[in-house]
Amino acid sequence: MLNINDLTAHYGSSQALFGISLQLNEGEVVTLLGRNGMGKTTTLHSVMGILPSVGGNVSGGSISYKSNNIAKAHAFKIARLGLAIVPEGRQIFPNLTVRENLVATAANRQQHKDTWTEESVLALFPPLAERLSSMGNLLSGGEQQMLAIGRALMTNPDLLILDDATEGLAPLVRQEIWRSISKLKQQGLSILLVDKNLSDLLNIADRHYVVEKGQVVWSGDSATLRNESWVRDEYLSV
Repeated sequence: MLNINDLTAHYGSSQALFGISLQLNEGEVVTLLGRNGMGKTTTLHSVMGILPSVGGNVSGGSISYKSNNIAKAHAFKIARLGLAIVPEGRQIFPNLTVRENLVATAANRQQHKDTWTEESVLALFPPLAERLSSMGNLLSGGEQQMLAIGRALMTNPDLLILDDATEGLAPLVRQEIWRSISKLKQQGLSILLVDKNLSDLLNIADRHYVVEKGQVVWSGDSATLRNESWVRDEYLSV
């Protein structure tokens, strides 16, 4: 479904990615792991076509999504192909209500038979049902993250990308987010995600890519990563 090959990216004269390569198959949950500043978010921004909006550019390599070359495509064209991102920091619309945030992105460009609707999003995230008329900036951090995921789902994507899926959330809220991601996986949605909660990622993800200084230094499945403590010690521990 998604194939990144030898991807390089720059911010001005500073190189951020040094030949990233990864693959994601339909129905898989794949993670990007690594310490802060190693290129995970830059990779996600490159896939979604939003790297130029934060001062960067894809300078080499290729990104294909369902055989479409999207390495330097405009973000809105990439989104129309069936990709959606839950960005770091949530970035919901603060001056819109919960319902308005959801309705604003509603689309079904891939012509799915079973579509995400306001009702199905609220079934996935029951706490939002009580806040439908609340403005986005009045929600708690956990509610904002639920809304950000729900807003992305309302585009009815084939590939959902989450950047720092549970960053800064209370333990109980994190459990709710992981529960929802697990349910999305069971429904067959393809997911590419970044997060620091390795124990939860090992339980949900099919495969992992560890990134260090803009390069993939290790890749493998959850069972292998559990057993290879040196990977965690050298590349993931603080």
